[in-house]
Amino acid sequence: MSATENVLPSSLGLQNADPELTATVVDGLRRVEDLLRSAVHSDFDFVDEAALHLVRAGGKRFRPLFTLVAAQFNDGTTDQVVAAAAAVELVHLATLYHDDVMDEATMRRGDASANARWDNSVAILTGDFLFAHASMLVADLGPTATRVIAETMRELVTGQMRETVGPRDDDPIEHYLSVIAQKTGSLIATAGRYGAMFSGADAAQTEALHRVGEIIGAAFQISDDVIDIASPAAESGKTPGTDLREGVRTLPMLYALAEDPDPRLAKLLAGPITDDDQVAEALELLRVSPGLERARQTLDDYAARADAELATLPDTPAREALHQLTRYVVARTH
Repeated sequence: MSATENVLPSSLGLQNADPELTATVVDGLRRVEDLLRSAVHSDFDFVDEAALHLVRAGGKRFRPLFTLVAAQFNDGTTDQVVAAAAAVELVHLATLYHDDVMDEATMRRGDASANARWDNSVAILTGDFLFAHASMLVADLGPTATRVIAETMRELVTGQMRETVGPRDDDPIEHYLSVIAQKTGSLIATAGRYGAMFSGADAAQTEALHRVGEIIGAAFQISDDVIDIASPAAESGKTPGTDLREGVRTLPMLYALAEDPDPRLAKLLAGPITDDDQVAEALELLRVSPGLERARQTLDDYAARADAELATLPDTPAREALHQLTRYVVARTH
């Protein structure tokens, strides 16, 4: 199965979308996939192998998908939309190479991470290589697009820095929500903005799609937080408790610790958990804590905000498709 087949819209809750729109978006994803592979090609075989490592691994391709759907309100899948969609995915992939180094990860998308397969230096340099190629694609789209991607990279890095430093004197929950807005929401916001910009949207539509992307992007991270705790591996395809093992305090954990926390849970969440039995214990305590339900309520709030923004857009198959994406982000946690 090809990487493109892995990311057909049905895998992201679009199985009931307008058939014509779906066909258009699938064709656009194939074009994006081809451009991803050609854009990062290098005559140096080792660089070529490292750069294509995560491209070939596939993934949801949520960011290019969002770009393509956002473009369907107007002129549709122009060559510029395809280039923009590929650029945002390259930025995303570049951050994954860097994240795996920072997290000392050993696996990514079912395969060895680049830092584990080679070493940290190769992973960092490969991420830089992908950032460079994303910038090259965007440079051909004009100075406004170049400024937008530069601002987005600034937001991504700032969010990562804030996460690394921690909340300090800030409220931990407000700090976390601001971090995910920058680390995850900002790039998906740019995907929506690019889809609008390069399909002939006016300023109001462009700004609305930018806001929808930012909201859905943050909501996607919250849904991942919930899934990491609530969903058995057989259902989610992921090993539960990854955040616990890495010592990452996600939104359900922060809510659970905010008011009258269980003393045992507070002790377990004090740092990374390496013992499997303790991970299982922490998961059980989190699943019955009020923190998990509060995180779900926050996710519902984000979905409602996205729907409110979508209501300002024309009533078209593209708007309904984005509604379905929003519902998918919530439904995947149940």
